[in-house]
Amino acid sequence: MISIRQRLLLWLLAGLTVATAAGAWSVYVRARAEARDLFDYQMQLTAASFPDEGLGAASRSPGDAGPDDVVVVQIWDRNGRRLYLSRPGARAPQRAEIGFSDVNAPNGHWRVYTSLVGNNVIQISQPMSVREELAAGMALRTMLPLLILLPLLIGGIWVLIGRGLKPVNDVAAAVAARSADALDPLPDGHLPHEVRPLVSALNGLLERLGRSLDVQRAFVADAAHELRTPLTALRLQIQLAERAASAAEREDAFARLRGGTERATRLVEQLLAMARSDPEAAERPFVETDLAAVARDAVAELAPVAEARGLDLGFAGAAAVMVHGDPESLRVLLENLVDNALRYTPAGGTIDVAVAAGGGAPTLTVADDGPGIPPEDRERVFDRFYRRGSPDATGSGLGLAIVRRIAQRHGAAVELGDGAHGRGLMVTVRFAGDGKARQPGTATAAAHD
Repeated sequence: MISIRQRLLLWLLAGLTVATAAGAWSVYVRARAEARDLFDYQMQLTAASFPDEGLGAASRSPGDAGPDDVVVVQIWDRNGRRLYLSRPGARAPQRAEIGFSDVNAPNGHWRVYTSLVGNNVIQISQPMSVREELAAGMALRTMLPLLILLPLLIGGIWVLIGRGLKPVNDVAAAVAARSADALDPLPDGHLPHEVRPLVSALNGLLERLGRSLDVQRAFVADAAHELRTPLTALRLQIQLAERAASAAEREDAFARLRGGTERATRLVEQLLAMARSDPEAAERPFVETDLAAVARDAVAELAPVAEARGLDLGFAGAAAVMVHGDPESLRVLLENLVDNALRYTPAGGTIDVAVAAGGGAPTLTVADDGPGIPPEDRERVFDRFYRRGSPDATGSGLGLAIVRRIAQRHGAAVELGDGAHGRGLMVTVRFAGDGKARQPGTATAAAHD
């Protein structure tokens, strides 16, 4: 995996290379144009320096031009007789048009200047290759300092990138050096603006993690305290069963043991459900859910329990009431409400579960004709492990705390009121008007166990 430093260096070097190449080409083109103008001007001066008359014929022995050929001068009279040739054997172009022109000769490309001076024709010729070499030399001399500085620039970029990324490395080292229980925020006072969002996000994560751990520690401590009593009772009941002197005593001890085991099992199930419903725990994604279908399934599942206890459990509701939520969590919410009603409603009582659209705001109600909850206790029932009455009362004190958690997660409000005809308890769960869940903590929740 390529590092940020390597990636930055690669892109900066690529940009620097392209910029250097573009600069070199620009300098070369500009040097070539300046050299062309300068050499053209020199050719004009050379032609103008010859006198109008007085040139005689000048015979030159044939030969090849040397490597130092730069300019070739030729002069003809009015009859076309060549009077002068500066470099014999140079094979320069012959009698080009008046003025400047570019001529392709068998021995290369030439720049030619032809002028009439008196009765003579003076022609100055220069190979284009000479001009190109001179222009390239000028460009190289101009770019040479930059080419020498290029390695220094690369080293400087490497060092500066390292210094620029040092705050990121410092943050990584600070996080790596921390222990698992060190959740205090990372310092961000002297960090660059680009690194502060990362540190702020990490500090936010540490804060949320700290709150979650505090909740979990408190939950574990409460759970350990609550489990101690039923486990102690089970141990005593086992001892009583072992010491039973008769079959009747033994049967009675085993009956108490079965009851204690059921209560301990129920408590463990509630603890696990509470842990799953905690808003800081991992949450399943919300989907469109038919609240009426969830209620019908829960009532059908608990109907045998209600029948065994001599209770009338019924459901009334619309064909479909859609909410945006977690079907499994909503099932747990409803089962806890119905289970509480089953526990507190005396034999022969009635429990009614209803789901309604409510003018766009879905509602779920569970009403019973049991003893109900006095108004002064309706706030306390939200607390974990709170049980009304004596400490030996049935229930774990967790069922409606779970209801509150699930309701908060779905943005629903839980209301407590009197049941039908002023008897018993009615629990109403009101979802948002559009059936969508609001952010946790924006709704008021209430429950009882």
